[in-house]
Amino acid sequence: MAATVAMRASFLLKAGVARPQAARAFAARPLVARRAALHSTVVRAAYENEKKGAPDSMDFRIFFKQQKDGAVVSPWHDIPLYAGDGLINFVCEIPKESAAKMEVATDETNTPIKQDTKKGKLRFYPYNINWNYGLLPQTWEDPAHKNTECDAAGDNDPVDVVEIGSQACEMGGVYQVKPLGVYAMIDDGELDWKVIAIRADDPLAAKLNDVEDVERELPGELQKVLEWFRDYKIPDGKPANKFGYDNKCMNKAFTLDVIEETHTFYNKLRSGARANTEELSLV
Repeated sequence: MAATVAMRASFLLKAGVARPQAARAFAARPLVARRAALHSTVVRAAYENEKKGAPDSMDFRIFFKQQKDGAVVSPWHDIPLYAGDGLINFVCEIPKESAAKMEVATDETNTPIKQDTKKGKLRFYPYNINWNYGLLPQTWEDPAHKNTECDAAGDNDPVDVVEIGSQACEMGGVYQVKPLGVYAMIDDGELDWKVIAIRADDPLAAKLNDVEDVERELPGELQKVLEWFRDYKIPDGKPANKFGYDNKCMNKAFTLDVIEETHTFYNKLRSGARANTEELSLV
């Protein structure tokens, strides 16, 4: 066992993700946490980013490449949704405590990350987002499918993730996360799921498996998420966003159903079983 731990710590050092003291701390962590950290490191190492254009410009893009051969891949199409062991892959578009509204460009070839625009101007949130934010690859909220309980159809985007861990993720980083719950946000009449998740290598991850665990370990955090997404448009003179299911963060079982349903919508779109009437990039 000691030899295995030493090998893992050595791997992290070679990967450039741990200094000697960090490697010793890694070796001291519980086995489950060490495995999650190592697996997450391997996933991140499988992809690299190539930035083009100047930041804070209309031309800025982050492209994704496979580390093994340098082939350009799509973060929406080519990164798998499911990561095994109950984990899912999460692509970070917006690191916590930042305000630039970045998003995967679903209408551009290879779907790079870019900064959203409106009326010819780059978009920024009115204040920093307090969590890592991004998407679930290989999911899609179908605008032709109406959720009768929320009386709203999908918003034509991949499913969003609010990652509530303690560390800031890198823009363009790929992380394995544990899904915990989901909010059904309704934005301009469109259903916009917000999956609550935590990185598998977060120190708190072993204690969080469902929404009640979040309430116990991080009291008030889910309410903060709801209020942030409810109110962020108000400074721009727009009404507050609404939420289905009585503003409740639905539990993990419900969340997994949402993820699988939107994965099915995605597969139908990508296979051609559902016509691409929205003219999205499928490469």
